[in-house]
Amino acid sequence: MKKNKKKVMVFGTFDYFHSGHENLFEQAKKLGDYLIVIVARDETVKMIKGENPQYAEKKRLKTVEEHPLADKAVLGELDDKYKVIRKWKPDIIALGYDQFVFTYRLEKIIIDAKLNTEIHRLNPYKPEIFKSSLMKKNNPSLE
Repeated sequence: MKKNKKKVMVFGTFDYFHSGHENLFEQAKKLGDYLIVIVARDETVKMIKGENPQYAEKKRLKTVEEHPLADKAVLGELDDKYKVIRKWKPDIIALGYDQFVFTYRLEKIIIDAKLNTEIHRLNPYKPEIFKSSLMKKNNPSLE
């Protein structure tokens, strides 16, 4: 990767990859040149959502890796959730409209790491339809 490319980072579980995720990638990619997608670890998903994801982290990672807009896909860290930010040094962190877990310390992490990373909140895309928790609830075959 060339140094002058603007790196954008997004985070998610990506358990049921759907049009909302597609739109998240599209919005994020418009902010820069190189999209890094951090896929939540199974253990992290269980901690946040109170249940295991439907698909194991390696399968979710593979799905994201195969997406044409994702330039890089990596699993998140189990111990230090912010380590990926310090490692990849994104120019922009693009947060989904409903992402709040682990975001309250982002500005401090960025300052402490001496990064010039901007934080952007992305727009929702049909959240009444394309939200994984709703999709799972409304479609028992996904369980």
